[in-house]
Amino acid sequence: MVRISELEVAILGLLYEHHHYAYRLEEIIEKRAMLNWADLEYSSMESVLEKLEEKNLVENEIRKIEGQPSRNIYSITDEGKFVFREKIKELMSKNSKVVYPFDLAIANMNFLSYKEIIQSLKLYLKSLEERIEFIDNSIKIQEENNVPYNFIAIFSRSSALLKAEKRWIEEFIEEIKEMEIYE
Repeated sequence: MVRISELEVAILGLLYEHHHYAYRLEEIIEKRAMLNWADLEYSSMESVLEKLEEKNLVENEIRKIEGQPSRNIYSITDEGKFVFREKIKELMSKNSKVVYPFDLAIANMNFLSYKEIIQSLKLYLKSLEERIEFIDNSIKIQEENNVPYNFIAIFSRSSALLKAEKRWIEEFIEEIKEMEIYE
């Protein structure tokens, strides 16, 4: 079976819904705030579409619209739909390892003073709170824009994970304060 990246999955998903030209894909990505949860870049849109074409997962048709310049309209092929659906099942079926730079910092925090650790953790906590506020506001915006629920669910999952991490950080700060080793 053809292997596809997560970026290609995101593009195929949009084309599975409806055929589009590249600029319209960018508009949808913006409306759904996909840059917050998918590894997408507008500058790579054309090259991703070309790669998908080479893999026979997408086809391109040049359409002339009266009074407008010709546009390349991309649509997903039957093979593209099959590969896409298989990849979605794979991604939904297993938890993947995620590497967080924060974990590297925790592994080496013993080289910092107690004061530096607490100060850094409080700054991290503040950045978490700001991210939670941003995500929760994004949920409201997505709901107001009548974005499909599965896209709102992405933000709600992120919010829940961030809130759980916030609780963990608060508890971790308290544990460190109680430990004599860092004083």
